[in-house]
Order: sequence, then structure tokens, then C-alpha cells
Amino acid sequence: MIDPRTPILVGGAQLTDTQGQPSSERSRVAFCAEAARAALADTRASIGADALGRRIDAVAVMEFFSDISPRFASPFGRSSNPPRSVANRLSAAPRQLLYSHSGGNMPQYLVNRFAEEIAAGETELALICGAELLRSTQNARKAGLAIDWNEDSGGDPERIGDNRFGFSEEEARHELRAAIHFYPLLENAIRGGLRRDVPTHMKAMGRLFARLAAVAKDNPLATRRKGYSAEELATVSDDNRWICFPYPRLMNANAIIDQAAAVLVTSVGKAREWGIPQDRWVFLHGCADGTDTWVVSERDRLDASPAIRGCARLALDMADKKLSDVAAFDLYSCFPSAVEVAMAEMGIDEADPRPISVTGGLPFFGGPGNNYVTHSIAEMMNVVRRKPGSFGMVTANGMYLTKHSAGLYSTEPTHGPWRRQDPKIFQAELDAGPKRRVNRAPVGAGTIETYCVAYGKDAPERAYIFGRLGDSDERFVAMAPDDPALLADMLAQEQLGRRVRVAQENGRNVFRPQ
Repeated sequence: MIDPRTPILVGGAQLTDTQGQPSSERSRVAFCAEAARAALADTRASIGADALGRRIDAVAVMEFFSDISPRFASPFGRSSNPPRSVANRLSAAPRQLLYSHSGGNMPQYLVNRFAEEIAAGETELALICGAELLRSTQNARKAGLAIDWNEDSGGDPERIGDNRFGFSEEEARHELRAAIHFYPLLENAIRGGLRRDVPTHMKAMGRLFARLAAVAKDNPLATRRKGYSAEELATVSDDNRWICFPYPRLMNANAIIDQAAAVLVTSVGKAREWGIPQDRWVFLHGCADGTDTWVVSERDRLDASPAIRGCARLALDMADKKLSDVAAFDLYSCFPSAVEVAMAEMGIDEADPRPISVTGGLPFFGGPGNNYVTHSIAEMMNVVRRKPGSFGMVTANGMYLTKHSAGLYSTEPTHGPWRRQDPKIFQAELDAGPKRRVNRAPVGAGTIETYCVAYGKDAPERAYIFGRLGDSDERFVAMAPDDPALLADMLAQEQLGRRVRVAQENGRNVFRPQ
């Protein structure tokens, strides 16, 4: 007998639109509701999808990119209360209306949270959903269309998640705020740890992401289905220009997409009551959440993630499984560094034949903001349903390899009451780990620990480093001076370990090679 309070996922759905015309009718919340209705239909509940929708008592919507970043701000308006707007379209009256703070970890985090609430009898049916319409937004703006996505649905949602900026004041003082800068910094640190030169590492990144591109080629929901070769991915070209060295365009998450996804979480008892067939049930056997040292420049190691290692360990231990028991993975894949660190921390060898993505990953499937992992969970549901009894693991990552979540899924039932370790225990372990002191006013000799070179449209424009001071070994953050010859040299020669001098200029740390 399965404990009736055991949490299960019972419905999942994904939508990708690469051709549709922008309209006022398909707003972000309307797209969320469209995915939610498809997830309700996916349950095959005997009471019907509409009736099941009215029983939703918790709605969580992933924060839209347009509500986070000025770069992606929409001129067409927004809903004042996204989860209520979604619930209204489903004729639901939820007790919880949650709107997440930013973080790609949030879909898996919310599955973990709702599983706890369901096991405790506090929630009956939870909907997790999200959508992005950056393709439509861009097309509508170019065409000068008069689209109206404003919607006052009343009240305010409860905000959930960590709302801190992902960068420190010291990093921001040196223009380091964006993922397209932080992940390249991490990448060169990884390369240094592996003792690879640039050409060798570029080829390795190409081979890694070619595995994702091959999955996307066979996925009708993917936005880039060419099936790029390792050579194409590692070669800079007109179609694959530098974004921020060492990443060309196709090694970056593809955010300009129209995608939506939704999953539904309930209990075994309620699934039986509503007539949801057991072949739709997917059990969460293990899960975990953890946050690494928040400030990237303060991390003890730039090529590691104790939180990823621990989340994978805790999820497997909770399920009494080993890594070898997992048939498929979906590792968060915004940039190669995220995948490389996850594989290293979890113990997945580069030659391991098991899938490391079931969707094709953020560069090739699509990178719908904070909602990508809702897609990967919905797709992992399909994977384990097609192979009953198999296990699939989803990892999720927020900010700059900062916030992490993991989930282990299978159609095989769990045993006994569903319980997880209090996440505060693991977080306390992470918080007790070592940190690096960052010198905010470095002067004198040092060496480059890692670096990146950011491009404009046609040429390199900025370079950033994390360095180590020669006398104290303290870390420091610095920028290159306005010197095109130096930027060109940084692309032509190895920079790791290069000796520099750093000084204060116009309120910033500026480095120059010795």
C-alpha cells in the first residue's frame, strides 16, 4: 500500500511557438494558463480537466524576465498579480498565490516545497508554471504593433525565493552584473584547473554541447534543431560570433523564444479520488536545495560547487539510490561551465553515455528565463513514463552557479511516509565552508586567476579579471583599461597566471600586464 499522502507529479506540459504572430490575447499569463490546461489534460483525470483545474489550491508562477531586467522590459504592460491571472483563467480559487523571485532553481525548489506541503496535508493540488514571450515582444516592437498585456487581477501575490542581487557592490563597481560575464569567468577558472590551453578547451566545450544539440535536433519543441557539430560550436563564425570570451553565441542560453510549461503536484490519495490513472503518476524519490557562497568573487574555488555535490548526494541518499541507478539527467545548461561543474561534482564522466539533457538544454531547446526547469521536469516525466521503473535526475541552478536544487523522479512508488531532511541542515554546512577575502583597494603586483573578454557588436570592448595579490594572496576584482591592443592580446595569449599590476583609477581597480 502506498501512503495516500505521498506527493506525486500527475501532469506536465510544454509549449513552444516559433511561428505565431504576437497578439494581445496571448500575454505571458495567458500563455501560462495555456500550458496549465495542457498539463491538466495530461493527467487524464476521470473528473475532467476543467473540474480538476477548479481544485487547484496553490499556483506558483516563475518571475518573468520582463519583470527582472531592464534589457528585457516589455513596452506592452503586465499583470499586476500573475498567479491570480492564471488561476482566474482556470476558474480556480487557490489558497496560495506565489510569484517567484529570480532563479533558474525555482521550479525544482517549488516541487520540493509543495511535496512537503502535500505530505503534511497542507496542500491538495499545486500548479507550477511559467512562460516567456521574448520572441513575440521583439517582433511586436519591430513591427510597431499596438499590443496590450496590461491586466489588473487584484491583490498582490506572495513573493517566494531569495530576492538578493546575484552580485556584490564590489563586482557591480566593475560592471560585473550579468550571467554573460560571470559564467565565462568561471569557465576560464575551470580550464585552469584542468590545465588545458584555449584550443583544447574550446574543443572539449564543443564536444559537450554537441551532445545537447543532438538531443534538440530530435525534440520537436526545441528552438534550434540544426544538430550542431562539436566543430561548429567551437568555431567562431558569422553565425557563432563571440559574446564573451571564451563563449561564442551558441554556447549561451537562447532567451529570445516563446515557450511555456506547467507541472501539477498532488497526493496519491487525491489522485485516486479524482480518477488520475496510476500510469500518469511520477514520484519524487529524492530532492534537495542549497546555496553556494553568494558572491562569486568570494568563493574559495571558482571551479567547484559544494551545493551541487551535496544536493545530488542528498537526493540520492533520500531515495536510497546510487548515481549508477540514474538512467537520464537534465543538468542545468545555461553555459558550459554550469554543466562541467555539475558533472565533476556529481561524478559523471565525460565519456558517460547517459543523457545529460532530455530537452536539448538552454542554448538549443530554449532558455525561457526562470522557467526552463519546469520544461526539464515535464520532459523528465515523459522519460520515466516511457520507461517505467527507471530514474531520472533534474538539477536546477539560479544566479551565477549560486542557488541549486535537485529532484530524482521515477514511476516506481516510494516506500513509507514521504520525508526529506530539513534543508537548513545542509545550508548550515554550506555556510560554514571557507570564503575568500576580496581586497577592495588593491595596489601593486598580482596574477590573473581568471578572466573574460566581453564583445560589442563587432569587437572586444571590456575585459574583467579576478586576480590574486602577490604579497597577501587576497583576491581582487579589476577591469582592463581602455586599450584595444591589450584586449586583442588577451584573446591571442594565455592570461591565466599572467603577472599584472593593479591600481585605482577613477574609482575602479584597473590592471595592466607587467
